[in-house]
Amino acid sequence: MNQMRQAISRVSRAFSRREFVAGAGAAAGLALVSRPAFGQQAAAAFSGPKIKIGIVGCGGRGSFMANLFRQHGGYEIVAAADYFQDRVDALGDKFGVPAGHRFTGLSGYKRVLDAKPDALVVTSPPYFHPEQAAAAVEAGVHVYVAKPVAVDVPGCLSIEASGRRASEKKLCFLVDFQTRVNPFYQEALRLVHGGALGEFAFGEASYHCGRLNIHPPDGGQEGRVRNWVFDQALSGDIITEQNIHALDVMSWIHNRPPLHACGTGARKVRLDVGNNWDTFSVIYQYPNSVAMNFSSRQFEGHGTAEGILCRMFGSKGVLETSYGGNVLIRGETFYRGGATKQIYVEGAAANVAAFHQAVTGGDFSNRTVAPSVQSNLITIMGRKAAYTGQRVTWEETLKDTERLDARLDGLKG
Repeated sequence: MNQMRQAISRVSRAFSRREFVAGAGAAAGLALVSRPAFGQQAAAAFSGPKIKIGIVGCGGRGSFMANLFRQHGGYEIVAAADYFQDRVDALGDKFGVPAGHRFTGLSGYKRVLDAKPDALVVTSPPYFHPEQAAAAVEAGVHVYVAKPVAVDVPGCLSIEASGRRASEKKLCFLVDFQTRVNPFYQEALRLVHGGALGEFAFGEASYHCGRLNIHPPDGGQEGRVRNWVFDQALSGDIITEQNIHALDVMSWIHNRPPLHACGTGARKVRLDVGNNWDTFSVIYQYPNSVAMNFSSRQFEGHGTAEGILCRMFGSKGVLETSYGGNVLIRGETFYRGGATKQIYVEGAAANVAAFHQAVTGGDFSNRTVAPSVQSNLITIMGRKAAYTGQRVTWEETLKDTERLDARLDGLKG
């Protein structure tokens, strides 16, 4: 147990989830990709045509996903784009992307689509996801998009429309949440929805971690893009960009949106980069007087517990979930569940396999879109409540037309 806590702490403290494979768990995580994560398709030699993919966003997450697509065996990376030449070249050199199919600038994704891939993998900063996903669907291309899908309500509604349009055009549109494909999470939530906890009483969700790495240079417009995880407009702030994983489990438990939210937060400790807050505290109110207490921090905790946690208390039992830790139910219906030590890698790998199966099998139901949009909206609801100090209702959230301004002037197109 102590080793598990140390592993989770290292993941949360030193890196964001997207950087996990570059840190303490890399070797073990990548080794697992070729076993259970892909099932029988792992590292297989596909006899039929491979799915040609273009990747937009070649930083840590983009390179990590490119490796999973390659290891799956059913994909070929034919084009890539990033704002920065060094990043697209690093990914291109590693995965054999021709020099003529490496593109830079804010409009690089358009050149990727001009290369006629079968699918677009969107791992760029979240601010750009709605525009890039919509362009891909319009071009008749399947879409694989990282969370969060957007940074504001109009962006979420755009993703919702793109997912619906994709189904109409017989295209696949998948949002990459790792918990949603983990067997322990799936079975625990199935039991919860079947009444294992009895009547809900209250719950807790949290995402506590240490500082994230700063990429030099960290000043100026291009520095903002390199360090987009610290920028409110480009990332949606930590409650949307990072904390969405805890709030997605909360949303999954309830299977409905909260009635309203109130909260607070601040930028108190991490003052040297960007404008994101480093802590949020929000109370989400659900029907039947059920409250969910959420908290997050993104600064040094000096040895206190860290991780992505969610607990739900009911009249008959308690659900406990920990991303990278244990998932179980205590009470009248006991579910032992198990450890999710490699969920970051295994979950993404499972989604890569599911995407391939959907594309080749013609499954255009795109079931990941609606729950992902709802969870994204819940993070924005909490952010608005904390930013304003006012109670924000779900109805107000859905009507919110405010767009975050990324101030892209001066950046190359």
